[in-house]
Amino acid sequence: MHSEYFLKKHEIEAKQWDLLLDQLQYAASYSPFYKDLFEKNQLDLKAVKDYSDFQKIPITGKKDLETDNGQFLAVLSKEVIDHVTTSGTIGKPVSFFLNEADLQRLAQNEYHSFLMTGMTADDVVQITTTLDRRFMAGMAYFLGLRQLGAGIVRTGAGLPQLQWDSIERFQPTYLIAVPSFLLKMIEFAEQNGIAVNQTSIKAVICIGEPIRYKNGELNALGSRITSAWNIELFSTYASTEMSTAFTECQQHRGVHELSDLIFTEILDDDGNPVAAGQIGELVVTPLRTRTMPLIRYATGDMLTWHDDICTCGRNTKRLGPVVGRKQQRLKFKGTSLFPQHIQESLNSIENLDLYLIEATSDEFGNDIVTILIPEDQKNEADDLKELLQASLYVTPNIQTVERKELEKLKSPKNARKPISFLDRRSAFHKR
Repeated sequence: MHSEYFLKKHEIEAKQWDLLLDQLQYAASYSPFYKDLFEKNQLDLKAVKDYSDFQKIPITGKKDLETDNGQFLAVLSKEVIDHVTTSGTIGKPVSFFLNEADLQRLAQNEYHSFLMTGMTADDVVQITTTLDRRFMAGMAYFLGLRQLGAGIVRTGAGLPQLQWDSIERFQPTYLIAVPSFLLKMIEFAEQNGIAVNQTSIKAVICIGEPIRYKNGELNALGSRITSAWNIELFSTYASTEMSTAFTECQQHRGVHELSDLIFTEILDDDGNPVAAGQIGELVVTPLRTRTMPLIRYATGDMLTWHDDICTCGRNTKRLGPVVGRKQQRLKFKGTSLFPQHIQESLNSIENLDLYLIEATSDEFGNDIVTILIPEDQKNEADDLKELLQASLYVTPNIQTVERKELEKLKSPKNARKPISFLDRRSAFHKR
């Protein structure tokens, strides 16, 4: 257990600040992008004495990474070991690179994340996500589990039958999985006489989708899983650009920042920090990264944060679940909402096993929201409208589509996982 996370808050912040200054100096010395940025803005890093000085550094955005991708490389190309790309959830996938130091850091990151969940070297962990397809996270899990000394079962993504066969064969105690895939595993188990609560699985590290509301209670997706399968669910939050994971401890009161690996800011639309409990955009500066350092990188993810002491004893900052992506914010019939709000309502309908939220623009640039559901579930349309009106106070359009066509839309070519939101709004209108 890393003792640094249990220090007094001011001690944690002091250590983190020193690491932040080191990262600034490293980026200024070795990153072509940041050398140029600091020179153009006449920034003297020696004058950065406190957070107000740090705020003068311009925000780095996804567009910067897309436009000047190669300029972020801060090591010789021959030092690069792992070549990966971002998920491309918004925009085009961006190339990202890691050297030996970054891979060791990645292992340490997941090692401390797994410790938070109570995982030990005695556990066997089944990774139900891909370790290929240029996906950083799958390799990160593997490296972290190696450092922990736990057993590993690499089943990869999909294939419920293979997952259950592996559970029976190797008796893993933890899964690493996308939450919605757990529903498919449960469905397969029910159809094939598998008693899920009599298996070896005791907990799941959930990735890619929120399973809790802001208050810490399980959302509709999390509740559907645990009502059928008596297992403990752990929230996580991460991205390729951050090269760092935020993970719930066993108290389930938000995902913990690893203060020696990342510096976080939660900012309003004007770039000012929001108070604890308020929604803002997460801006990150990963610490101790070497190949592609990022300074004040805007993730586009909107969330809240907590600064009270967690009952686990850790004094690090905690983040709430992502409520939406800034660029995906919808303005529909006078109501502002994110696709995640719609997803939470749709996930509460047990008979609805497939859907896609589609956003388009009318001739005046107004947002139009349509829920695509399978033709064979059109009888759910009326209940769906009633539920959405009650929970969102607006009713999106409901459209039925042939199941095969909908499955094709949800799994675009080269996507690492199925999508739930398809943004087809006019480019000029996206926020």
